Amino acid sequence: MIVLTLLLGTLHLLLWGTLLASLQYLRRQPRPDPTADVWPSLSVLIPARNEAANLRRLLPTLLRQDYPHFEVIVYDDGSDDATPFVLERYRFDRRLRVLRGEGPPPGWVGKVHALYQATRHARGTLYLFLDADTELLRTDALRHLVARYRALPPGSVATALPSLRGGGQLLVSLVPLMILAGLPWPLVRRLPHPLLGALNGQCWLIDATHYHRLEPHRHHRNEVLEDVQIGRYLKKHGLVPEMLDLRRELAVYMYPDLKAAWQGFRKNAYLLMGGRPLPFLLLWLGYGLTFVLAPLVWEPLLVSVLGLKLVVDRLLGHPLWLSLLAPLSHLLAWALQLDSAWSHWRGRVRWKDRPVGQPGA
Repeated sequence: MIVLTLLLGTLHLLLWGTLLASLQYLRRQPRPDPTADVWPSLSVLIPARNEAANLRRLLPTLLRQDYPHFEVIVYDDGSDDATPFVLERYRFDRRLRVLRGEGPPPGWVGKVHALYQATRHARGTLYLFLDADTELLRTDALRHLVARYRALPPGSVATALPSLRGGGQLLVSLVPLMILAGLPWPLVRRLPHPLLGALNGQCWLIDATHYHRLEPHRHHRNEVLEDVQIGRYLKKHGLVPEMLDLRRELAVYMYPDLKAAWQGFRKNAYLLMGGRPLPFLLLWLGYGLTFVLAPLVWEPLLVSVLGLKLVVDRLLGHPLWLSLLAPLSHLLAWALQLDSAWSHWRGRVRWKDRPVGQPGA
């Protein structure tokens, strides 16, 4: 028991060290004045399958942007809801182009194929990949994003820590905790290993020349976790992911409620934790020990579990009650991880009426 207590205490110290270092990393980022005279042309690329409700929120905020040279390309991936009608409302805005497909070819994941096809038609010198469930919170959001990207060291690819809104917050609010406490962002540039690199697929920005040199979507055409894999792939080839604090510029409405959040995370939780039975089992046990069972082993670790969540929730503007329910959030996440593994093993994971993964994968 003493050995286990020491191990768990050390793990929590590492989590606190990583979180505090990542927060300091965010605070030290340059914030250039977004009023330059010359701006690169920008292509905003959006995958959409049955995203009518989200596009009704996103497109007005995009088309109100004061960025001088940008286009929006939406790839409608065989939607059977009102998505085509929502897009039709903007047919007279020449900044918006709509591409339509009927699903990915064999060997491709739908989102990856949609974005790859969008890049075939993009004309900007910068590519901004944006999920349909996002919203720009101010009319100069694109200026801020591009200005901060251009202030990064050469050879960077930018990704975002957005404001997280919508439902299912018992699960969704764990995402920024894992982003900030799970990856030491100050070390991403200093250490060359590609495992120290990832993207948030909801929003990332890259120079078009770098994109076409490496064609990351084509190289990861069948990846459900394409953002994680692309982040590592880009870093392996010399492009370093940088996390920008865009809470004031960008919001993401991931899910409407807890049921939808469970279904959404079910498709990728198993893959995030190794995607194979043995790595999953080890990581699942490690997660349970660290966040669910640790307070039962040593009561002071309950303070750590609550504190880690409280710090991140304050950063994201989440209510206090959500932080106090951190043990419940971690318990739900632990159960969800097991459900995800079981669903993948049985080949029963579906998302937007399409199968995800392979049995036993």
